Amino acid sequence: MTEKTHLYLLWTNDNKMTAEKMVFMYTVNALTQGWWEEVTLIIWGATAKLAAEDKQIQKMIQDAIEKGVHVTACKACTDQLEVTPIIEALGVEVIYWGVPLTDLLKNNETLLTI
Repeated sequence: MTEKTHLYLLWTNDNKMTAEKMVFMYTVNALTQGWWEEVTLIIWGATAKLAAEDKQIQKMIQDAIEKGVHVTACKACTDQLEVTPIIEALGVEVIYWGVPLTDLLKNNETLLTI
């Protein structure tokens, strides 16, 4: 069996401390320390609103992107919360994630949910 090298982190918890002390701390370090070859952070649900409204979270998103973390967001969520333009302006890829998430699960990809 081939070892998985891509970590997907599904971020749905809009608690700011969790974002600071887990989500961004782990995703950035996992990539920069070589724990994973690729890291994708998926913004989903309430986290889209947090990301659109909180300048410190926005800075952490931009820092993660600069360090190589692929940051993406659920378009259905950002549209419903009316924050799509703000999230896109941060450099975040905004796409419909329902089918891709289902594929990740069916393919037993490494998915951490927060």
